[in-house]
Amino acid sequence: MRFFGCRCVEELHDWLREHRFLADEPSFVQVAGHDETDVRRAIEALAHHWPQSEVIGMTSPLAMVGDASLMIGAASLTVSSVSMLELPASEFSRPTELAALVAEAVLRDDTAWLLLLTDRRADLPSLLRHVPLVNERMVIVGCALPEHSVLVSRDGRLEGGGVAVSFSGPGLRSHCFAPFLWEPVGLAFTVTKSRGQRLMELEGQKASLYLERYLGKEFIDRLPLSGMEFPFLVERNGQDVCLPIVEVDQDGAVVVRGRVREGEKVRFSYVHAPSLYWSGRDLAGQAAKQPTGGMWLYHSAALGGYTRSLFDGMAAALQPAALFPAVEVIVKDAYAPVRPAVFAAVSLSETSAVADSGLPAPLPTPPDGVMALAQLMATASRDMERLHARLQMSEQRYKSLFEHNTDIVYSTDLHGYFTSVNPAFERVLGYRKEEILHTNSLKYIQPSDIPRVIRYFYRALRGMVQTYQLEIPTKAGERLLFQIKNIPIIIDGKKVGIYGIGHNITEQKKAEEKIAYLAYYDPDTNLPNRTKWEELLAEQLEKARRKQRKTAVALIDLDRFKWINDSIGHYAGDGVLRQLVERIQRVLPVGAALGRFHGDKFCLFFPLKTEEGAMETALRVVREVAKPTVYGEKEFFITASIGLAVFPDDGADEQALLRHADIAVNRAKKVGGNRVERYSAQMNEEALHRLEMDSYLRKAVEENELFLCYQPIVDIHTGAVKATEALVRWRHPKLGLVRPDEFIPLAEETGVIHEIGRWVLRTACLQTKRWQKMTGNDDLAVFVNVSAVQFQHERFVSDVKQALRQSQLPPSCLHLELTEHSMLRHLPSTLRTMDELRRLGVGIAVDDFGSGYSSFHYLKQLPATILKIDRAFIEHLHTNASDEAIVKAMITMGRGLGLETIAEGVETVEQLDRLRDLQCTYAQGYALCPPLMAEEATPYVAGVRK
Repeated sequence: MRFFGCRCVEELHDWLREHRFLADEPSFVQVAGHDETDVRRAIEALAHHWPQSEVIGMTSPLAMVGDASLMIGAASLTVSSVSMLELPASEFSRPTELAALVAEAVLRDDTAWLLLLTDRRADLPSLLRHVPLVNERMVIVGCALPEHSVLVSRDGRLEGGGVAVSFSGPGLRSHCFAPFLWEPVGLAFTVTKSRGQRLMELEGQKASLYLERYLGKEFIDRLPLSGMEFPFLVERNGQDVCLPIVEVDQDGAVVVRGRVREGEKVRFSYVHAPSLYWSGRDLAGQAAKQPTGGMWLYHSAALGGYTRSLFDGMAAALQPAALFPAVEVIVKDAYAPVRPAVFAAVSLSETSAVADSGLPAPLPTPPDGVMALAQLMATASRDMERLHARLQMSEQRYKSLFEHNTDIVYSTDLHGYFTSVNPAFERVLGYRKEEILHTNSLKYIQPSDIPRVIRYFYRALRGMVQTYQLEIPTKAGERLLFQIKNIPIIIDGKKVGIYGIGHNITEQKKAEEKIAYLAYYDPDTNLPNRTKWEELLAEQLEKARRKQRKTAVALIDLDRFKWINDSIGHYAGDGVLRQLVERIQRVLPVGAALGRFHGDKFCLFFPLKTEEGAMETALRVVREVAKPTVYGEKEFFITASIGLAVFPDDGADEQALLRHADIAVNRAKKVGGNRVERYSAQMNEEALHRLEMDSYLRKAVEENELFLCYQPIVDIHTGAVKATEALVRWRHPKLGLVRPDEFIPLAEETGVIHEIGRWVLRTACLQTKRWQKMTGNDDLAVFVNVSAVQFQHERFVSDVKQALRQSQLPPSCLHLELTEHSMLRHLPSTLRTMDELRRLGVGIAVDDFGSGYSSFHYLKQLPATILKIDRAFIEHLHTNASDEAIVKAMITMGRGLGLETIAEGVETVEQLDRLRDLQCTYAQGYALCPPLMAEEATPYVAGVRK
């Protein structure tokens, strides 16, 4: 291969005359110039001397290297071939079909290089993507020429859209050097609006404004040539992608060569002069080391600016390479997809070619100014990036504080006009930013708050941070409470306005008020609770002391209200309570204060004008409570017990008055309820005695003061002892023998009954088992009384099991006595407990049968085994025909239900004889045997015969 490059027609003539012998070899010649006449003259000379050559000429306004106006490159191929194809302009709209045409017409399996020249710049990348690489060594170089450039062949102008030239041959080798030398500079801008290749907005503003601001109007005027020198760069998949700027539309959109997407970040870029220099050195080194027949160098408009002098020096050192200008140079090979390049240098060699080694001239040192400018731009860009990164971080922090803050944040100028509001401000207060900016902030608060807000505003401007609470109406009219903080805005040492941050404390305030309410008021009745009522009482007593007036203090306890809760539920019970409270308040005198202690217990104080006024007011309350109460279509009858204490007669302070009123209300309940009791000193003595008894009783079990007596239950027909009834007794060292009717109710009230009950069960079972072993009578049983409180305890069945386990007494020998009242109290749970006892084998005896009004209704539901006829019916059995008829009916009914009957309280022989006549089976009482200590009862038990 022989290669020749020259810069004028005359030099071409001289070379052609010297190399006439090459006329028959395949050759390719490319001519570029500013003047079409010079180009045609060069082509005519080539046609005359090399009639078989492929010639293509081009005219364009692009600047060529140095001061040349014409550039000619010619290559004579020894064993290779050249093919050229005109590309019709109409086919560029169909890149797939056009690429197929190129492949069919000019490509061979051994094609080493394909050159594409066209002024269809926008279509060139697509065409390159579709043209196939026929082997791994092939390279494609596409040159985009200026619009309306002229392509000329030996036959004249080519009216098509371009030309394709291929170089093929088995020994032909190509090497393409195409560096990407653009460096990003300055800040990254977010694409906020785009469509296809039109970049419409950057950071929310017209993209053209950024071009004019950063690159100047002259840059826009020189488009599209300047758009290659300073293109946009976008990072995709970790690589920089060049987006050359093509033009600017009238609407401010910037057209780029390549698609751009919204959300991407683009940066301006420039050709980095040091990188260009070192790329030239690399190219020169490669050219010196490898044999080459010639080099074509296609340079883009990116080298037409401040790097021009550097590139001219590089081009001079690469002579005799032929250098041709293009707007854009695009390269494709087996190692990289379609990519833009600052320049593309293609060297060709044939296996038979011999190349000179070394360069004709050394690569010149670049001008100091160019390198310094490049260094300055690179350093300034890095500094700008670091500064921008810090600014972005600061901006993001501010944005996080401002934009994403859940509190309202705003700023005003020195006159209080809004200059910014955050999204929370719009969302919480309901105003749009557009309607509130640049309006006075005082317009949005209540007129009564304006003077103090102005004070806080000017204090903030003087440098003092202000914090205060402010109620602000929303646009919808809702009033919200905010904790406001005002901070001065200081720029360059001058105060220019204030920042305001408002934390919505409306719900917090409501919660605080609710907590305060719950701390001092009862939520069910809205009455003051004990704490609040006692505060009010203390204030009332202080007032009464100063004015020397009397005040009544009353405790109101609703009688048996628990039954209502148990029957209709607590929720409905609260509804009944609210009705009662409303009615009570209607009959109270002026100045009275009603409170709720807990449950169904209320407290009341009211000033007294007369001594009789306390009792009159209390009686009015009792009468009002006693009126029927309707709830849920049901009628309830409720009564109240009231205890009264009067200040200062019954106590000098609230604690004493409450204590004495409590004693009085307990006395009222003890005597039946539905009444008023005024405190007296005697009540205090009784209360003290009760307190003393409670203390004694709690120690009775551990001090072994309790003991059991046993009363035999006898078969009145045979005289045999069937069982005994265990009766608890208490002998106190100071009080002596205490009656059961005195200490059992107290034990039930204080809860000591559970401990006493467990002791009674265990002791009675153990004693009965001892008697069984002694007498050999394994059927001997024991009856144990169980109180209602004890029976309802969740551990009662476990206590029974433990007593049986410890004593080894058969369950069938234990009978538990419960009154009708005990059984009917909490009937569902009673039935469950009795069912467990029945499964266990324990007998159930209905004690005092006949004393309850609903016994016959429930008797068939209760799993009882024995009826104990109440002593009240036995007392006049032999003298009162009615009692005899009742007892007879009870015995008959028990026999019909399969129940045994036991007559209690048999005191005389006449009663015993009459019971035999009525076919009663068992009896107990003084007529048979009184209650005895265990050792005294042993002879009776031992006399039992099998």
